[in-house]
Amino acid sequence: MKSQSKKFFTRAEKKIPGGVNSPVRAWKSVGGSPLFISRAKGSHVFDADNKEYIDYVGSWGPMILGHANANILREIHRSAANGTSFGAPTLGEVELAELVSQCVPSIEKLRLVSSGTEATMSAIRLARAFTHRSKLMKFDGCYHGHSDGLLVKAGSGVATLSLPDSAGVPASVARETLTARYNDLPSVQKLFDRYDKQIAAVIVEPVCGNMGVIPPDQNFLAGLRKITARSGALLIFDEVITGFRLALGGAQERYKVKPDLTCLGKILGGGLPLAAFGGRRRIMDLLAPLGPVYQAGTLSGNPLAVAAGAAMVRQLARHGTYEALEAKGRRLADGLNSVIRKHAMRATINRVGSILTLFFGVDSVASVDDARRCDRQQFANFFHAMLKRGIYLPPAPFEAWFISLAHSNADLDRTISAFDDWAGRSERG
Repeated sequence: MKSQSKKFFTRAEKKIPGGVNSPVRAWKSVGGSPLFISRAKGSHVFDADNKEYIDYVGSWGPMILGHANANILREIHRSAANGTSFGAPTLGEVELAELVSQCVPSIEKLRLVSSGTEATMSAIRLARAFTHRSKLMKFDGCYHGHSDGLLVKAGSGVATLSLPDSAGVPASVARETLTARYNDLPSVQKLFDRYDKQIAAVIVEPVCGNMGVIPPDQNFLAGLRKITARSGALLIFDEVITGFRLALGGAQERYKVKPDLTCLGKILGGGLPLAAFGGRRRIMDLLAPLGPVYQAGTLSGNPLAVAAGAAMVRQLARHGTYEALEAKGRRLADGLNSVIRKHAMRATINRVGSILTLFFGVDSVASVDDARRCDRQQFANFFHAMLKRGIYLPPAPFEAWFISLAHSNADLDRTISAFDDWAGRSERG
């Protein structure tokens, strides 16, 4: 019998390009028809046929407290009772801005937007205005949203579809984007040697999450800070994934490097569409209506999203949150590694806190080139095998798995056992 998900996907393909509203959801990297999710609670999701799965997608990161968190739902309901959107200032916006600044000291001022793409493209425009320079430097494999100038050697979604760039991006725009290699400071310095006073900013995922999880080498982020400061270029941390995930103050707190501008999203909205960019007061005051850099949004600072985001951040600020996330991440990674050793598999796990990626067919991954050598077919086989065992993983080999506070030790141990069972069966042929 055809599943409800397959029926819904057939309908979706008739009206929605590819049947999805974001490409990785189409499962092109792993094959098959995507699950349609009908509901979720805690660490579990339920598909359209009411089958239950342990969820490591977590809406691609925002669900750090788990799905349908009671406190967040309460705040959304309370806010909705007063109206869903006004197109006018609200006290909630101010309170959230104050809260974020307390958590992330490098953010002296911020502007709320609705998506990570808006945040990064606005931060880049601001950097160009502040420095009076035009070129941007990014890193091969890092993804910063789908604005034109950033779709040059982008990350997971593009890699999954085997598209080095996107059609529709003018060559003249692409020429303003320089690409260096992540964890390779000499490649950064080489571009500064050539273009020095033309580079407005360097934008980086401080921990890569869009070519699989790849942590920075010991001196990489500090090296970027020194190079940009020497040149007069700005350093932009894209913390859409890492913000409030790796620490209350994000990756910049964890690695003790202070950027000029920071982009936030995902967790910031508590599961609703919300993002932000912020940084030094002198830079942010260039934004209209104070300055000449125009940026606007009808739903920016939406009261429901602001209420959810504030509830999220306040819960994360409680004592012991990040120690608990670290322990859960370590338990899962250690268990998966024990299975790899037990079955003498060629695979490696990269983990930072509560995000990780399992790469097949490689011994270590420290760069996008390492990641691209992974065995994609083996991952596809693994993905479907785990799905049959009730484990819902990101449907692409270049994505991060997200662990939430709602994941129990039983969830983590069941995931490890499912991997062990699949590895054993694969070993026996």
